[in-house]
Amino acid sequence: MDKYDIRQPIRFTSGMYHLNEEPNFNYQLCRVIHWNGGTLEDVQKVGKRIRSSADWKRALIALGDRAYKEGRISPAIGYYRMSEFFMEDGDPDKLRYYKRATAMFYAYYRDYFTGDTPIIERLAVPYEGIVLPVWHLAPEGTPKDTIVLHGGNDSYMEEFLFSVLYLRECGFEVYLFEGPGQGGVVRTQGKHFTHEWERPVKAVLDHLHLQDVTIIGISLGGYLAPRAAAFDARIKKVVCWSVFPSFLGSVIGTQGKVLETAFYAMMKLHAKPLLNLVFGIKCKKDPMVNWAIRHGMYAYEADSPYDWAKKLARYDIRPVAHRLTQDVLILGASADHFIDYHKVSQEIDAMTNVRSLTFWLFTEQESAADHCQVGNAKLALDTIMHWITETDRKNAELTSGGR
Repeated sequence: MDKYDIRQPIRFTSGMYHLNEEPNFNYQLCRVIHWNGGTLEDVQKVGKRIRSSADWKRALIALGDRAYKEGRISPAIGYYRMSEFFMEDGDPDKLRYYKRATAMFYAYYRDYFTGDTPIIERLAVPYEGIVLPVWHLAPEGTPKDTIVLHGGNDSYMEEFLFSVLYLRECGFEVYLFEGPGQGGVVRTQGKHFTHEWERPVKAVLDHLHLQDVTIIGISLGGYLAPRAAAFDARIKKVVCWSVFPSFLGSVIGTQGKVLETAFYAMMKLHAKPLLNLVFGIKCKKDPMVNWAIRHGMYAYEADSPYDWAKKLARYDIRPVAHRLTQDVLILGASADHFIDYHKVSQEIDAMTNVRSLTFWLFTEQESAADHCQVGNAKLALDTIMHWITETDRKNAELTSGGR
């Protein structure tokens, strides 16, 4: 079997591919390749045949089995990890393959985590009766900045391995953590999401005695990170690695203007039975809607689609955006199938007291137009690092009176 050499420099794949007719299946297949160690050759063989969550499960497990049998451990880890993505919560295979992929990951990449001075230090932060897993990476020499990074609605910390290693390689100190609703925190500890993201972030900053940090939130983290910053002055810079003014607005906004208008009218009237009926019809017609609602009900601890929608309504940065006084960077994607990047205007209009605000839009020409620049993570990371160093330089000049 192959063995990973931690001495090699970090390399990223890039590219936008058409692997499946359904936009979310296509996106997640690209995510398998670029962020989870899969190969384009493997995924192309099965991509077009995936038409349902059951197809996804069978195809990704089969890819994992084949790669493992051939001694290709890195892609096998990614296929097993992502095989559980569209499995329904309650399917015994969901936890089984999550645990299998995670165990294989820490065995295969163990050289990063072992030794007298490991490159990645694994920590645990107490939080409301559980622990939040944290990776700490310190660069050689004086850090350019300290970054606290987390994912979003459906992330796994392990898929950010090469991103955090690259940040370290470029001179940044990094703390990567999983919070409520994410990765193993929800899967093995049963801790569900909270819209009050300042709570887990406070626990991390308090326990690790961190000050003057830059927080980076990926995908839904584009709401979670600025939400935390709105309540914690120890956060000096905020990176929203996705446009994300409102979770409910983003979800409903993909369903067309007529349905969106009708939905908000029914929510205003508290028409729970009717809305549950409408959601049920949509679930039967669209496997992606069915997965999103069922997973959402579990991750957000809701008893019905209506209750899930009410909880999503809390994930809205606009009511607290005026509290932000930090420097803020928002990354958008021109072909994002989840979120219309034009919605960034809602965030810009609401962030009235920020020190500075920068919006960066990535395009297809850069292979970075998909959600969170899944096709070109290096470009996104380079952009973030450049913004951090330039913001620090400008702020230092202002502090010194422009000398």
